[in-house]
Amino acid sequence: MSQTIKQLVADSYQNAKDKGWHDPGMEKSVGDDIALMHSELSEALEDFREGRGVREVYYQYKSGGIVVSVSALEAEEMKERGDTTSLKPCGIPIELADVLIRIFDFAGKHGVDLEAAVEKKMAYNATRPHRHGGKKL
Repeated sequence: MSQTIKQLVADSYQNAKDKGWHDPGMEKSVGDDIALMHSELSEALEDFREGRGVREVYYQYKSGGIVVSVSALEAEEMKERGDTTSLKPCGIPIELADVLIRIFDFAGKHGVDLEAAVEKKMAYNATRPHRHGGKKL
């Protein structure tokens, strides 16, 4: 995938719209949207706290009301066997993707030129001194 940020914003917003997240009665405040962005980071933190690797992707599915987790290898083997179980990708990389998707949707919803904002901020950051601000973290 080699889309621009503008394309990712448009696609994320359109998908959310198509799935009903922007229907009348589904309006969210700016604070609601930011909280949902934050919730995806919290999910990434929980995966880390549970011992998942920062690059680890695993899958989950429901079986008789029970959530079952399988490794990427096990998920691939299930697909090769023709198993039609719906496998939900999970893990820190997936949660980070969810953060970006929520940010892209927000930008699309509010007409934010996120691509220009990223370019401006990166250009500014390039001018900052080494470990600016004198903070430890």
